[in-house]
Amino acid sequence: MEVSSSTSEVIVEEWSGSSSTKLSRTATITAFPSLSIQRSGSRFHHLWRRILEAFVPEGFPSSVTPDYVSFQVWDLLQGLSTYIRTMLSTQALLSAIGVGEKSATVIGATFQWFLRDLTGMLGGILFTFYQGSNLDSNAKMWRLVADLMNDLGMLMDLVSPLFPSAFVFVVCLGSISRSFTGVASGATRAALTQHFALQSNAADISAKEGSQETVATMVGMALGMLLARITMGHPLTIWFSFLSLTMFHMYANYMAVRCLALNSLNPQRCSILLQHFMRTGQVLSPEQVSKMEHILPVWASSWSSKKTELIHVRVSLGVRVSSLNHLELRDLLHFAGSHYKKAKYLLMERKGNICIVMHKDSTATDVLQSFLHANAMANLIDKHRILHSESQTWMDKHYEEFIQKLKMRRLTREVAIDGILVICQDKLLDGVQQPQDF
Repeated sequence: MEVSSSTSEVIVEEWSGSSSTKLSRTATITAFPSLSIQRSGSRFHHLWRRILEAFVPEGFPSSVTPDYVSFQVWDLLQGLSTYIRTMLSTQALLSAIGVGEKSATVIGATFQWFLRDLTGMLGGILFTFYQGSNLDSNAKMWRLVADLMNDLGMLMDLVSPLFPSAFVFVVCLGSISRSFTGVASGATRAALTQHFALQSNAADISAKEGSQETVATMVGMALGMLLARITMGHPLTIWFSFLSLTMFHMYANYMAVRCLALNSLNPQRCSILLQHFMRTGQVLSPEQVSKMEHILPVWASSWSSKKTELIHVRVSLGVRVSSLNHLELRDLLHFAGSHYKKAKYLLMERKGNICIVMHKDSTATDVLQSFLHANAMANLIDKHRILHSESQTWMDKHYEEFIQKLKMRRLTREVAIDGILVICQDKLLDGVQQPQDF
């Protein structure tokens, strides 16, 4: 609000905007000769702003990261295709259970539905147990995998009528697949919401994302019911529609994940940053790193056209000392006395991989240093260098410079380490608290 006055007139101006540099005048109030309010802009403009406020975070666009809009657009498109396909798969599933048939019994259909839900719940618990702590550090990959598993679950529902003798087995497989989706999608969405929030507004972003999803759900259900009505009794048309929407769903998911430029450090991003720094002495921006990332699982990386070498897969963080044989233990003790007297970690080469053993008093900063040191050592393996001495020399000369340049690039979030934030996971190893994974 801005007030100006003179001996005969008082004027109050109302301004609105997401920041002090992005303000627009919305109304002017004058008190002389009579009280009057003059609104800036058309009624349509005010109505549009009110509607928009129900779907975007307060202060948009300055309150969210630049990749928010592109991600949300692709995410809503893939969600729309999902809700349309849901009507087709549900129709097939209900038909297989026996809805509309006189021979079907209520207790039989109820038992089959219960068994389907039960296997899904158990599958979700098992998936959380094995992969729950890995979802933060690989949010992009798991976001993509979650939706692919959802596609598989819908496919199981659609084919279930074709296998009446194995109906329960097929729908249980589909339920398990969708349970993976529920866990991975929810967990990664929480991580992405934190990424988008620039003004501690994660709750607002999450609430508005819920509003967007509600609209997409309503539109998708309406279109899905229409499509189910049109394709009823035409199996080939149903399959063509389902597979076409599935292909679009996979493409939209890939584009949504590819839009993200996360500014947290995980194993792959650490490896990309370090390799580029070792070659050029410069640190890439989050946007540049995002373009070089492999968002598919490691086993599928051979399909990618990207030339980035995945050195981080040759680094094992938090190796158990008890898992080493006598020769490896002897080497480890030798290196501890010659190269790592002051460090709170030990490194050793084992079958082409670099193993990291963490000290029980190691901090998050030590974890980051050990992982970067191991990546530097892994980069020297194929060059037939003296691994420990040369990698230690490189760390002594360039580690601090690398960290300072990371801070300048604002590669932050998740766990504070002198201004750099790293995704860490702690696991109890041999009674010693040792970080396992970034």
